[in-house]
Amino acid sequence: MSDKLPPEVAEAHWAKTRNLMWVSLAIWAVFSFFIHMFVTVLNGVVIAGFPLGFYMAAQGSLIVFVIQIFWFAHRQNQIDEEFGVAED
Repeated sequence: MSDKLPPEVAEAHWAKTRNLMWVSLAIWAVFSFFIHMFVTVLNGVVIAGFPLGFYMAAQGSLIVFVIQIFWFAHRQNQIDEEFGVAED
């Protein structure tokens, strides 16, 4: 990893990293708060005998969070490689 990046490269790297962070935060907020706020409405939809609200509260959000962790790490690694600051 290079110790010092030129300011314009560092700013471009931070801009992409910041955008990735905001997208991840938005996904997290949707599946942490908004889905759970509408559980009673979602319970009207039944999938495989379970109300959708129950499924999203019990399992769906957790599955999305695990997938999001791996996606975030993969995407951040791509950004780091693009700017030459990836770890070995």
